[in-house]
Amino acid sequence: MPLYHMDVYRLSGEEDFANLGTEDMLYGDGVCLIEWSEKIMSELPKSTIIIKIESQKDSSRLITIENWNNGEIL
Repeated sequence: MPLYHMDVYRLSGEEDFANLGTEDMLYGDGVCLIEWSEKIMSELPKSTIIIKIESQKDSSRLITIENWNNGEIL
């Protein structure tokens, strides 16, 4: 299965992302891992699964997994 990694940190927003021609990656047979995806949420499929990793004060990490389509926490 193809695995695509995109870091969209330097993009200005959704229009920049759409101009990259990423449809084959987003809607193909592979898996896309996108860093800084909050910048391009309107371009992502409704089936997108969001994994958030947040640093905690005690140096641990809080990991949250949710489906963007309905905000359901998995």
